Amino acid sequence: MAVIRDMIPAFELFQPTSVDEAIEILDRYGRGEAWVLAGGLDSLDWFKDRIKRPEAVVELGSVSELKGINGGTGGLEIGALTPLAEVARHADIIDNFAVLSDAASQVATPQIRNQGTLGGNLIQDTRCWYYRGGWPCYRAGGNICYAGTPKSMNREHAVMGQSRCVAVNGSDTAPALIALDAQMVIRGSSGERIVDAEDFFVGPAIDIQRMTVIEPGELLVSIRIPGDWAGARFYWEKVRDRQSWDWALASVASAMFVSGGTIERARIAVNGVAPTPVRLTDVENIVRGQPLSDGTIDAAGELAIRGSRPLRHNDFKLPLTRNLVRRAVRGEA
Repeated sequence: MAVIRDMIPAFELFQPTSVDEAIEILDRYGRGEAWVLAGGLDSLDWFKDRIKRPEAVVELGSVSELKGINGGTGGLEIGALTPLAEVARHADIIDNFAVLSDAASQVATPQIRNQGTLGGNLIQDTRCWYYRGGWPCYRAGGNICYAGTPKSMNREHAVMGQSRCVAVNGSDTAPALIALDAQMVIRGSSGERIVDAEDFFVGPAIDIQRMTVIEPGELLVSIRIPGDWAGARFYWEKVRDRQSWDWALASVASAMFVSGGTIERARIAVNGVAPTPVRLTDVENIVRGQPLSDGTIDAAGELAIRGSRPLRHNDFKLPLTRNLVRRAVRGEA
C-alpha cells in the first residue's frame, strides 16, 4: 500500500511556451522520466502519494496554441488544453454537437471543470484503487490483478474487454467524441499523426501499462470533430453513485439521424464498463435502416451486453448498460 506523506517528491519543473519547446524537453529526458501536466488534477494525486516520481514535469499552461475552440457547423478543432467548462458552455458545441457539451458539463464539479482540460480528461489514468494505492498489479509492473481475484472489491470494474487487468476507463468525454467520429491530433519530434477517437485508447491486451496510443515524447495537441454529425439527435447519460462528483459506473453517448421513424445512421459508445471506451458497432449495424420501434430498441440493448463477463460484485452493470443503450436508441430517459 502507498504511504501518504505531506510532501511531493522533488522534480525539475519546465514551463514551455510552445509545443515544439515542450516536445524538445520530453525528448531530452527520454522514456518515462518526464511527466506532462495539463490541469494537474490527475497528476497531483500521483505525486502527493509519491507513487509517480518523474525527474521532470512539463507544465503546459503557458502553451497558448493548445487552447481554444475554432470552427462551426463544418466541424470544430478543440485545443487539448481547453478547460472542460469552456467546452461545456461553448455555443457552437451546444448548438451542433450537444453530446460533447453534455458530457463535459457532468465531469466532477464546477471547480474541477474550470481547471481540468479536455485533453486531461481523455488521457487520465484509470481510477482502480488497487493500482492507484500502490499495489504491485499488472498495470504497475507486477504479476497479478488484485481486482480480479475471487475476494476482490470490484464493484466499479470492467464487465467486458478484460485481459489480465479489469480496471475501467474513467473519461466522460471519450464516448461522446467517439459518437461524433472525432480525431485526435498527436505531435512528437517525428511529426504529427492523426488517430480516430475509437482507436486512441489502448486496452490491456495491447499494452497493460498505457491507456492511450500516445508514446513517450508525444503530446495530444487538439481534437477535431467533423461536421458529419452536426445537428444529429444526440443522447448522453452517466450513471454514478453520487450526482455531485463521481466517476461513471456506466455511461452512454449516441449520435443518430432518424427520418420518418427510421434510423438512417447511428454511432453509439459506452464507457465505465471496460478498460477502454467501447464503440458498439454491432448495435449500430443492427439498428441502421430499422424502424424506431420497441423491437429495435430491445434488440440493441441485448446486443450491447452480449459476451460480457461480470465480476463478483458488478453484475449490476449488465442491466445498467443494457438500459442505457436502450434509452440512447429511443432518445429519451
